Amino acid sequence: MARVRAPAVAGSFYSADPSLLVQQVDGWLERSPTPEQARPAALIVPHAGYIYSGPIAASAYAHLRGWKGRSPRVLLLGPCHFVPLRGLAHPDVDVLQTPLGSVNVDAELRERAEATGLVVPSAEAHRREHSLEVQLPFLQRALGSFTVLPLVVGRAAPEQVASVLEALWTDDVLPVISSDLSHYLSYAQARQVDQETAEQVVSLEGPLEGERACGAGAINGLLLAARRRKLRAELLDLRSSGDTAGDKSRVVGYGAFAFRPEART
Repeated sequence: MARVRAPAVAGSFYSADPSLLVQQVDGWLERSPTPEQARPAALIVPHAGYIYSGPIAASAYAHLRGWKGRSPRVLLLGPCHFVPLRGLAHPDVDVLQTPLGSVNVDAELRERAEATGLVVPSAEAHRREHSLEVQLPFLQRALGSFTVLPLVVGRAAPEQVASVLEALWTDDVLPVISSDLSHYLSYAQARQVDQETAEQVVSLEGPLEGERACGAGAINGLLLAARRRKLRAELLDLRSSGDTAGDKSRVVGYGAFAFRPEART
Protein backbone atom coordinates (compact mmCIF):
# COMPACT_ATOMS: atom_id res chain seq x y z
CA MET A 1 0.00 0.00 0.00
CA ALA A 2 1.27 3.47 -0.90
CA ARG A 3 2.70 5.56 1.92
CA VAL A 4 1.00 8.97 1.94
CA ARG A 5 1.99 12.29 3.48
CA ALA A 6 -1.18 14.13 4.43
CA PRO A 7 -1.19 17.93 4.17
CA ALA A 8 -0.07 19.62 7.39
CA VAL A 9 -1.00 23.25 6.70
CA ALA A 10 -4.10 23.09 4.48
CA GLY A 11 -6.63 25.34 6.16
CA SER A 12 -3.96 27.57 7.71
CA PHE A 13 -1.27 28.50 5.17
CA TYR A 14 -3.68 27.99 2.27
CA SER A 15 -7.32 27.05 1.79
CA ALA A 16 -8.41 23.47 2.41
CA ASP A 17 -11.39 24.02 0.11
CA PRO A 18 -10.44 22.77 -3.37
CA SER A 19 -12.70 25.18 -5.26
CA LEU A 20 -11.49 28.23 -3.36
CA LEU A 21 -7.89 27.08 -3.63
CA VAL A 22 -8.14 26.72 -7.42
CA GLN A 23 -9.80 30.12 -7.68
CA GLN A 24 -7.06 31.82 -5.65
CA VAL A 25 -4.08 30.13 -7.30
CA ASP A 26 -5.43 30.47 -10.83
CA GLY A 27 -6.26 34.11 -10.18
CA TRP A 28 -2.71 34.91 -9.10
CA LEU A 29 -1.26 32.98 -12.03
CA GLU A 30 -3.52 34.75 -14.53
CA ARG A 31 -2.61 38.17 -13.14
CA SER A 32 1.10 37.45 -13.42
CA PRO A 33 2.86 38.51 -16.64
CA THR A 34 3.16 35.80 -19.26
CA PRO A 35 6.87 35.49 -20.08
CA GLU A 36 8.03 35.23 -23.66
CA GLN A 37 11.37 33.70 -22.70
CA ALA A 38 12.30 30.05 -22.69
CA ARG A 39 11.12 27.97 -19.74
CA PRO A 40 13.30 28.40 -16.66
CA ALA A 41 15.93 25.91 -15.56
CA ALA A 42 15.22 26.58 -11.86
CA LEU A 43 13.13 28.82 -9.60
CA ILE A 44 13.32 30.40 -6.15
CA VAL A 45 9.89 31.01 -4.57
CA PRO A 46 8.61 32.07 -1.12
CA HIS A 47 6.68 29.81 1.25
CA ALA A 48 4.57 31.90 3.61
CA GLY A 49 0.80 31.78 3.94
CA TYR A 50 -0.79 32.49 0.60
CA ILE A 51 -2.33 35.81 1.69
CA TYR A 52 1.21 37.03 2.31
CA SER A 53 3.35 35.46 -0.41
CA GLY A 54 0.93 33.94 -2.91
CA PRO A 55 1.17 36.74 -5.51
CA ILE A 56 4.97 36.71 -5.35
CA ALA A 57 5.12 32.92 -5.75
CA ALA A 58 2.73 33.17 -8.70
CA SER A 59 5.12 35.53 -10.51
CA ALA A 60 7.58 32.62 -10.65
CA TYR A 61 5.11 29.83 -11.34
CA ALA A 62 3.64 31.76 -14.27
CA HIS A 63 6.97 31.08 -15.98
CA LEU A 64 6.23 27.34 -15.98
CA ARG A 65 3.69 27.56 -18.78
CA GLY A 66 6.44 26.35 -21.11
CA TRP A 67 6.80 23.22 -18.97
CA LYS A 68 3.09 22.33 -18.96
CA GLY A 69 2.34 19.11 -20.80
CA ARG A 70 5.93 17.91 -20.53
CA SER A 71 5.35 16.02 -17.25
CA PRO A 72 8.55 17.26 -15.65
CA ARG A 73 10.11 15.97 -12.49
CA VAL A 74 10.24 18.66 -9.81
CA LEU A 75 13.06 18.72 -7.28
CA LEU A 76 11.82 20.73 -4.29
CA LEU A 77 14.36 21.98 -1.74
CA GLY A 78 13.57 24.06 1.32
CA PRO A 79 14.51 24.63 4.94
CA CYS A 80 13.80 22.23 7.78
CA HIS A 81 11.97 24.41 10.32
CA PHE A 82 11.07 21.95 13.09
CA VAL A 83 13.53 19.05 13.33
CA PRO A 84 17.33 19.18 13.84
CA LEU A 85 18.81 17.68 10.69
CA ARG A 86 22.27 17.12 9.31
CA GLY A 87 22.32 16.99 5.53
CA LEU A 88 19.13 16.59 3.49
CA ALA A 89 16.07 14.36 3.91
CA HIS A 90 13.21 13.06 1.80
CA PRO A 91 9.84 12.22 3.40
CA ASP A 92 10.00 8.42 2.95
CA VAL A 93 6.56 8.29 1.34
CA ASP A 94 5.21 7.46 -2.09
CA VAL A 95 2.49 10.11 -2.41
CA LEU A 96 1.99 13.71 -1.29
CA GLN A 97 -1.63 14.69 -0.73
CA THR A 98 -3.10 18.19 -1.15
CA PRO A 99 -6.70 19.44 -1.35
CA LEU A 100 -6.24 19.32 -5.14
CA GLY A 101 -5.29 15.64 -5.24
CA SER A 102 -2.23 13.43 -5.08
CA VAL A 103 1.30 13.96 -6.39
CA ASN A 104 3.57 10.94 -6.80
CA VAL A 105 7.05 11.02 -5.33
CA ASP A 106 9.62 10.28 -8.01
CA ALA A 107 11.09 6.94 -6.92
CA GLU A 108 14.01 7.08 -9.36
CA LEU A 109 15.07 10.53 -8.16
CA ARG A 110 14.74 9.38 -4.57
CA GLU A 111 17.01 6.41 -5.25
CA ARG A 112 19.62 8.63 -6.90
CA ALA A 113 19.39 11.11 -4.05
CA GLU A 114 20.06 8.44 -1.45
CA ALA A 115 22.99 7.18 -3.52
CA THR A 116 24.78 10.51 -2.95
CA GLY A 117 25.14 9.64 0.73
CA LEU A 118 23.87 13.13 1.60
CA VAL A 119 20.12 12.43 1.60
CA VAL A 120 18.35 10.27 4.19
CA PRO A 121 14.70 9.29 4.74
CA SER A 122 12.90 11.19 7.49
CA ALA A 123 9.13 11.25 7.72
CA GLU A 124 9.48 13.26 10.93
CA ALA A 125 11.42 16.08 9.24
CA HIS A 126 8.60 16.48 6.70
CA ARG A 127 5.53 15.81 8.86
CA ARG A 128 4.88 19.43 9.95
CA GLU A 129 7.04 21.18 7.35
CA HIS A 130 5.23 23.86 5.34
CA SER A 131 8.05 25.16 3.15
CA LEU A 132 7.64 22.44 0.52
CA GLU A 133 3.96 21.61 0.98
CA VAL A 134 2.78 25.11 0.06
CA GLN A 135 4.47 24.82 -3.34
CA LEU A 136 2.40 21.82 -4.40
CA PRO A 137 -0.94 23.52 -5.22
CA PHE A 138 0.89 26.07 -7.38
CA LEU A 139 2.73 23.28 -9.16
CA GLN A 140 -0.49 21.31 -9.61
CA ARG A 141 -2.20 24.26 -11.29
CA ALA A 142 0.84 25.45 -13.28
CA LEU A 143 2.02 22.06 -14.52
CA GLY A 144 -0.84 19.60 -14.29
CA SER A 145 1.08 16.34 -14.48
CA PHE A 146 4.44 15.98 -12.72
CA THR A 147 6.32 13.90 -10.18
CA VAL A 148 8.26 15.39 -7.29
CA LEU A 149 11.09 14.73 -4.89
CA PRO A 150 10.80 16.99 -1.83
CA LEU A 151 14.00 17.49 0.17
CA VAL A 152 14.37 19.47 3.36
CA VAL A 153 17.82 20.96 3.89
CA GLY A 154 19.32 20.95 7.37
CA ARG A 155 22.92 21.64 8.29
CA ALA A 156 24.63 21.25 4.93
CA ALA A 157 27.45 23.10 3.23
CA PRO A 158 26.77 24.75 -0.15
CA GLU A 159 29.03 22.19 -1.81
CA GLN A 160 26.95 19.34 -0.38
CA VAL A 161 23.67 20.81 -1.59
CA ALA A 162 25.21 21.56 -4.99
CA SER A 163 26.42 17.95 -5.19
CA VAL A 164 22.88 16.67 -4.64
CA LEU A 165 21.55 19.09 -7.24
CA GLU A 166 24.16 18.06 -9.79
CA ALA A 167 23.43 14.37 -9.20
CA LEU A 168 19.72 14.86 -9.92
CA TRP A 169 19.49 17.87 -12.26
CA THR A 170 18.89 16.53 -15.77
CA ASP A 171 16.98 18.24 -18.59
CA ASP A 172 13.63 16.91 -17.39
CA VAL A 173 14.20 17.95 -13.75
CA LEU A 174 13.10 21.37 -12.50
CA PRO A 175 14.70 22.49 -9.22
CA VAL A 176 12.42 24.73 -7.14
CA ILE A 177 14.01 26.33 -4.09
CA SER A 178 11.65 27.46 -1.32
CA SER A 179 12.73 30.41 0.83
CA ASP A 180 11.44 33.59 2.39
CA LEU A 181 13.85 36.51 2.83
CA SER A 182 14.28 38.84 5.82
CA HIS A 183 12.15 38.26 8.91
CA TYR A 184 10.45 40.77 11.22
CA LEU A 185 12.21 43.95 10.21
CA SER A 186 10.47 47.26 9.69
CA TYR A 187 9.09 47.79 6.20
CA ALA A 188 11.88 50.20 5.24
CA GLN A 189 14.62 48.00 6.68
CA ALA A 190 13.26 44.95 4.91
CA ARG A 191 13.18 46.73 1.56
CA GLN A 192 16.85 47.64 1.87
CA VAL A 193 18.02 44.26 3.16
CA ASP A 194 15.96 42.27 0.65
CA GLN A 195 17.18 44.42 -2.23
CA GLU A 196 20.76 43.66 -1.23
CA THR A 197 19.91 39.95 -1.01
CA ALA A 198 18.23 40.02 -4.42
CA GLU A 199 21.30 41.64 -5.95
CA GLN A 200 23.44 38.91 -4.43
CA VAL A 201 21.22 36.18 -5.87
CA VAL A 202 21.10 37.78 -9.33
CA SER A 203 24.90 38.04 -9.25
CA LEU A 204 25.09 34.34 -8.20
CA GLU A 205 27.24 35.48 -5.28
CA GLY A 206 26.99 33.21 -2.26
CA PRO A 207 26.86 32.38 0.45
CA LEU A 208 23.79 34.10 1.83
CA GLU A 209 23.54 34.31 5.61
CA GLY A 210 20.62 32.64 7.35
CA GLU A 211 19.12 35.92 8.56
CA ARG A 212 18.86 37.06 4.94
CA ALA A 213 16.89 33.98 3.82
CA CYS A 214 15.54 31.08 5.87
CA GLY A 215 16.24 28.81 2.91
CA ALA A 216 19.82 30.03 2.60
CA GLY A 217 21.18 26.48 2.74
CA ALA A 218 19.25 25.47 -0.37
CA ILE A 219 19.81 28.79 -2.16
CA ASN A 220 23.57 28.66 -1.61
CA GLY A 221 23.73 25.23 -3.18
CA LEU A 222 21.70 26.44 -6.14
CA LEU A 223 23.92 29.50 -6.64
CA LEU A 224 27.00 27.28 -6.72
CA ALA A 225 25.41 24.84 -9.18
CA ALA A 226 24.08 27.71 -11.31
CA ARG A 227 27.55 29.21 -11.67
CA ARG A 228 28.88 25.86 -12.82
CA ARG A 229 26.07 25.54 -15.37
CA LYS A 230 26.58 29.11 -16.57
CA LEU A 231 23.02 30.10 -15.74
CA ARG A 232 21.83 33.64 -15.18
CA ALA A 233 19.34 34.67 -12.53
CA GLU A 234 16.47 37.10 -13.02
CA LEU A 235 14.52 38.86 -10.27
CA LEU A 236 10.80 38.47 -10.98
CA ASP A 237 9.22 40.03 -7.89
CA LEU A 238 10.42 41.47 -4.58
CA ARG A 239 7.91 42.48 -1.95
CA SER A 240 7.07 41.91 1.69
CA SER A 241 4.08 41.11 3.84
CA GLY A 242 3.76 44.87 4.28
CA ASP A 243 2.86 45.09 0.60
CA THR A 244 0.43 42.17 0.54
CA ALA A 245 -1.14 41.96 4.01
CA GLY A 246 -0.96 45.57 5.15
CA ASP A 247 0.96 45.61 8.45
CA LYS A 248 4.27 47.41 7.91
CA SER A 249 5.58 47.42 11.48
CA ARG A 250 7.18 43.95 11.29
CA VAL A 251 7.35 42.34 7.89
CA VAL A 252 8.71 39.24 6.16
CA GLY A 253 10.36 39.62 2.78
CA TYR A 254 9.60 37.55 -0.30
CA GLY A 255 11.46 37.20 -3.57
CA ALA A 256 10.86 35.24 -6.75
CA PHE A 257 13.69 34.41 -9.14
CA ALA A 258 14.09 32.44 -12.38
CA PHE A 259 17.32 30.87 -13.62
CA ARG A 260 17.99 30.38 -17.31
CA PRO A 261 20.96 29.56 -19.55
CA GLU A 262 23.11 32.49 -20.54
CA ALA A 263 21.96 34.01 -23.83
CA ARG A 264 24.19 33.04 -26.73
CA THR A 265 25.83 35.89 -28.64
